[in-house]
Amino acid sequence: MAAKKSFLLRLSQEMWEELERWAADDFRSVNGQIESILHEAISRRRRQASPPAPLTGVPAAAEGDPSPATPAEGEEK
Repeated sequence: MAAKKSFLLRLSQEMWEELERWAADDFRSVNGQIESILHEAISRRRRQASPPAPLTGVPAAAEGDPSPATPAEGEEK
């Protein structure tokens, strides 16, 4: 298992109590709940930062082909 970094985290009493309730609902310790929340947030951030996947089923114009894939409005192909 990877080594874990310990650090001090200051929270308001209200936030601590809410984390305790949330952790109890998920059958976790408060520490485990905070780790879970941070893990989900980091995963979401990484997904948003990755480049979007190309659309499938949409034909792309051939490389070097100056004509658009679809005709402009009012034009015939």
